[in-house]
Amino acid sequence: MKDQAIFDGLEVGYDVPALPGMDEVDIQTPCLVLDLDALERNIKKMGDYARAHGMRHRVHGKMHKSVDVAKLQESLGGAVGVCCQKVSEAEVFARGGIKDILVSNQVRDPAKIDRLAQLPKLGARTIVCVDDIDNVADLSAAAARHGTEIEVFVEIDCGAGRCGVTTTEDVVAIAKAVDAAQDLTFTGIQAYQGAMQHLDSYQDRKAKLDIAIAQVRDAVEGLKAAGLAPELVSGGGTGSYYFESTSGVYNELQCGSYAFMDADYGRILDKDGKRIDQGEWQNAFFILTQVMSHAKPDKAICDAGLKVQSVDSGLPFIYGRDDVEYIKCSDEHGVIADPDGALKVGDKLRLVPGHCDPTANIHDWYVGVRGGKVETLWPVSARGKAY
Repeated sequence: MKDQAIFDGLEVGYDVPALPGMDEVDIQTPCLVLDLDALERNIKKMGDYARAHGMRHRVHGKMHKSVDVAKLQESLGGAVGVCCQKVSEAEVFARGGIKDILVSNQVRDPAKIDRLAQLPKLGARTIVCVDDIDNVADLSAAAARHGTEIEVFVEIDCGAGRCGVTTTEDVVAIAKAVDAAQDLTFTGIQAYQGAMQHLDSYQDRKAKLDIAIAQVRDAVEGLKAAGLAPELVSGGGTGSYYFESTSGVYNELQCGSYAFMDADYGRILDKDGKRIDQGEWQNAFFILTQVMSHAKPDKAICDAGLKVQSVDSGLPFIYGRDDVEYIKCSDEHGVIADPDGALKVGDKLRLVPGHCDPTANIHDWYVGVRGGKVETLWPVSARGKAY
């Protein structure tokens, strides 16, 4: 979004937090800021890794909800497309020009199934997850009604305890039903182990993935025996991609948070016991906030409270500072411990939020900065698309 005409008539501080060409110090707070150098480095690094290991990488659109970021992941990182969690979210990416879309979730409501079946008309390869054989007939009928094709992943519950079947027999039964259905194609397996992604210990994460990989391998063998060898076996996140990519079973990754790197993911440890945000990945995603009160000598109050971030995974940390600490928040205020009185009213700070996905979904815009200047402004394209 670099065409200046797009921003004509937009007011900084009302419509947008900044405009391209502005100095970073003039950005209105609180807002989301992307460090473009760090973001590009993360995207290129994951792309290089995926290529070196012969893996497709389908990025998680639910993390950033941005067509612009997804396109950057395609152009810089070689991403093949996106995962989405909801049909409306998928439709945003399809309308934005993303050509390979997986709804990595179940779609059961008739109205949602009808919209899903129309996604291919927007030029997007469309894949959906199924964990119930009764879902197959409804998907088939919708695809036939619209003259489209829907591809299907059978979802395996490989440890997350959410959606998905747990036995090879069920995987094969659903795959056979899909294969026999009109206008559906059985394409593969969805096997994302989400429950272990944030375990701090590398060995603890590996132990969970070893179990998942064995389960998925058994399912693949069962499908092959039934004459339904999967084209794609998809899964893997920021906390586990190195396990799936060396398993000999998976051939597609679904990493998302690596690009932004939030506080919760940053705390997990790599195989050498080092935090992954201190070498493996860089923090690229921040809430820019400003000190608006320092009436108490040991506390600074900033303008980033609950309404601009999700704290389900803990409070944010203040990037690049160890002399001050974000300790509490209410709707519109953040409380910062400042024992030495280092801060003053007007100071701007970068916060690394605990959880990037729901934090991004609160905002309308990303402000992309480089070298102290605002380089670009990107909308959070799929914000609020939760249906």
